[in-house]
Amino acid sequence: MVSARCKMAVKEALKSLGLHFIVVDLGEVEIMEELSSDQLGQLKAALLVSGLELMDDKRSVLIEKIKTVITEMIHFSEEAPKTNYSDYISEKLNYDYTYLSNMFSEVKGITIQQFIIIHKIEKVKELLLYEELNLTEISYKLHYSSVAHLSNQFKKVTGLTPSQFTKLKDRKRTPIEEIGNEGLREKSKE
Repeated sequence: MVSARCKMAVKEALKSLGLHFIVVDLGEVEIMEELSSDQLGQLKAALLVSGLELMDDKRSVLIEKIKTVITEMIHFSEEAPKTNYSDYISEKLNYDYTYLSNMFSEVKGITIQQFIIIHKIEKVKELLLYEELNLTEISYKLHYSSVAHLSNQFKKVTGLTPSQFTKLKDRKRTPIEEIGNEGLREKSKE
């Protein structure tokens, strides 16, 4: 879950099944009742209707938590963390970064760093579309070392320079929920 819309969909699914929740947060749900296997199946089906998936495998849950921390850090936080990304993620999840990084790469097929870059580029696209900040302000806001660094990364990911992107009539962005899933689709095609 990476948005308020997702949380609402989960709450509605729980209510429709007569389940009482303590917490519905990004990536986590705490339910008061002990679920029978039948109720669990019904919940999974109800969530799938909304495009959501119930994660009960510990690795999958941790991967989702990593993705949620990164998404919140880049898309929903006004300020980037004061520490480097690896320390921030490790601290937020209370796990060693090397462990998180190895597991994420193994499961997702890309590194955490690549996932962060993809998200940062999507944020750059969003900020360019709104036309409220110039490229210098965007590079500062997203903690790039320079405009040139941002531009080089943008071109590597999109195939376009930021200025070429702003001139496009059909400027496509990837929905937040889909960011980082491209690597999995490519691997599954092989």
